[in-house]
Amino acid sequence: MAALGPTAGDMMTPEPITVSHDAPLSHALGLMRSHAIHELPIMNRRRLMGMITFESLARRANLPLATKVSHLMLLPPIVTPSTTYSELAEQLLAAGLRAAPVIGKKGELVGIVSRTDLVKALPTLPALARHRVEEVQSAVSVILRETDPVGQLLAKLRALEDHPLPVVDRRGKLVGAVGIADLGRVLWRPVAAGKRDAPPSGSVFDVQIGTIMHTPALTVPLGTATGEAARLMSAEKVSSVIVVDNGKPVGVVSQTDLLGLAIGGERTGSGVGDVYVQIHGLRGSSDPAILGEIDRMVAKGLRHVSRHARPVLLSLHVSPHATHRTGDATVQARLHTDRGIYYASQTGWNFFAGVADVMEELAEQTRRAADEQRRRRRKSVAAPPEEESPADDRELEAKIRAVASKDD
Repeated sequence: MAALGPTAGDMMTPEPITVSHDAPLSHALGLMRSHAIHELPIMNRRRLMGMITFESLARRANLPLATKVSHLMLLPPIVTPSTTYSELAEQLLAAGLRAAPVIGKKGELVGIVSRTDLVKALPTLPALARHRVEEVQSAVSVILRETDPVGQLLAKLRALEDHPLPVVDRRGKLVGAVGIADLGRVLWRPVAAGKRDAPPSGSVFDVQIGTIMHTPALTVPLGTATGEAARLMSAEKVSSVIVVDNGKPVGVVSQTDLLGLAIGGERTGSGVGDVYVQIHGLRGSSDPAILGEIDRMVAKGLRHVSRHARPVLLSLHVSPHATHRTGDATVQARLHTDRGIYYASQTGWNFFAGVADVMEELAEQTRRAADEQRRRRRKSVAAPPEEESPADDRELEAKIRAVASKDD
């Protein structure tokens, strides 16, 4: 099968901005701010060592600015100029990175390619651009108020890494959005004061979200094509748009959601192991026992789904309930298959129950769809045409002879 869309070499930015492995954190932050970027390749002279990301810094807000960037280094996926569009989308999503360095034949750094580059190219790919935003949008699981303190954002950091969060006023009207970059501006705000200046009062975490949000929030109505959403995100240089219905936020479409459409575009395998799975909003996601149990339930559900359709991409969003029953959670799912996209939402007494129920619902939906397709196929098979009642041959022969005799 021909590769879907451009390659990494076609989309990459050559000669990217880099940072030395022994540079202080303050230098890396300065480069990110001045160039409006979220990732920096870390170099030891000409050798690529890894990457540093804005998101990883946000998790370590209390680190001294003199900390060397090598202490926060991440290992990026291996990307070459020939890496295809769908392969690149999968690697970025799997690594949770916004960008990845592109390596040449000799292991040298030749460029950097980002999710923004892929989204910019998406409108030119009809197979990805023809969907509707409601098919790929993520649920609005966190809505912030203007008066909420910045400290609350740290508790929502996982959601904030996926996409900016909507901010509403007292009446619930959408007034703006807040993203990881907005948080960074207040976490690492430089302080320059003279000896006689009064010390700053209060904590930075008490600053109201309304003072750091960006406004207006970029929105699209329900029914907008994914290609148009991607074009708008590229033109406005943002990583997401909020989907609204009658002025109210009903979903968020991020770069991650759009790139999920490309996953599996070049796969031909039909096994459950070929399915790409995304999980958002999961607390304690570093616990191997939790991940192992979820993996078991997901694999079991996908095996049931594969009896009726070929699963390609599964996105799960876990929304814990803020109640005294801390285990309560709603799990929302979106399943891409070779026969269409399916959605399910279940609330359980804990997220394990929610995952199990949502996988069962997806399997049932694909079964019903397969049964309906078989019924339509049977109906479409043309029934044998009814044989016309043959005329009496002797009567017909007599009429023909009568006409012939008159002509004579």
